[in-house]
Amino acid sequence: AAPGHPFAQEKKAKSVKKPSYVNVAIIDVNEIRQKAKVVQNIRDQINKYRKIFQAEIKNDEEKLRKANQELSRQRAILSPEAFAEERRKFEQRLVEVQRKVQERRRSLDRAFNTSMRAVEKKLSTIVTGIAKIKKLSLILRRDQTVLASEALSITKDALAILDKKMPTYKVADLRKNEKNEKKVKKKKKEKKGGK
Repeated sequence: AAPGHPFAQEKKAKSVKKPSYVNVAIIDVNEIRQKAKVVQNIRDQINKYRKIFQAEIKNDEEKLRKANQELSRQRAILSPEAFAEERRKFEQRLVEVQRKVQERRRSLDRAFNTSMRAVEKKLSTIVTGIAKIKKLSLILRRDQTVLASEALSITKDALAILDKKMPTYKVADLRKNEKNEKKVKKKKKEKKGGK
């Protein structure tokens, strides 16, 4: 290209620029979720609560089964109106147990999600620290990349630091939370009834 040609100027501008390098790393968040001590600790606590809740629900279901058998037995001796009233009470108890199961499931999910947010917040701080030390300008998640060299991975470093700095996490006491929620609901009912 001639010296006055536009392409000649573009080449000149490009040659003056300093080359820029991007220091890239890869992190496998799923691997950290599978292997981190704190995540296993959280799962163990959630499973402990799940077993307690399952035992309580099993007990409630057994009471309902017995109540249903008793109701069937009384059908012949109760008047249709009395039987209908007993049946309504039984169905109300059944709905209450179903609601309790759903609340417990939501409670377990909330506790797990809250705990995992705390872990991910700590992991984010750790990854930021690794980025500063290694002068990284870009960190990609492994599940969002097509191909990456293992040499780019900071997963093992992040996992080791997370295991050291946060080996456990105290999940909120779900039984205590449940009791507090019952008190709040009872107060709301009292307010509605008092108006």
